[in-house]
This record gives sequence, structure tokens and C-alpha cells, in this order.
Amino acid sequence: MATASAVHILVKTEEEAEKLKEKLAKGADFALLAKKHSICPSGKRGGDLGEFRKGQMVKAFDQVVFTKSLYKVHGPVKTQFGFHLIKILYRNK
Repeated sequence: MATASAVHILVKTEEEAEKLKEKLAKGADFALLAKKHSICPSGKRGGDLGEFRKGQMVKAFDQVVFTKSLYKVHGPVKTQFGFHLIKILYRNK
């Protein structure tokens, strides 16, 4: 079974996600932004979701984590929870 680890920042609006993505592109610390802005409980851990299996996350999130390149910030990705910025730390297929 494929597994991966990722960090993310979850916000309510696409506009807010885009602003945070710009800050990240300029070198802002992902964990600090997650702690300050993420509405997900994982924000307290710098957005760390730990390791999870394919199919454990909602489809749009899973698709990014299991297909996109590692170490880059992807998104905003819209789910029923809001807009995510996702950084994939590792993946095993």
C-alpha cells in the first residue's frame, strides 16, 4: 500500500491561500505560517499530517500527494474543508 507524508496549510479562501503561497515562494517558513494561519488542528504541529495511506485523505488531497513532485508547495487545492497548500515530504509506492 502506498504511503506518504505531507504538511499542509488549510484556510477558508482561495485568496488567503494564494497570499500565503506568495510568502512561501519568498522564503517564509512553512511551519510558522501553518501555526499562524491554518484552521486544521495539524496547524499546531506546523501543518504536519504524519504518514498516511493512499485513500485516507479526501480525493483531491490524495491526488496531489500521490502524483505531484516532492518538496514543492502545491495548491491551492479545494476540498470540502477549504483551500490547502500542500508540501509532500516523501512518498512510497
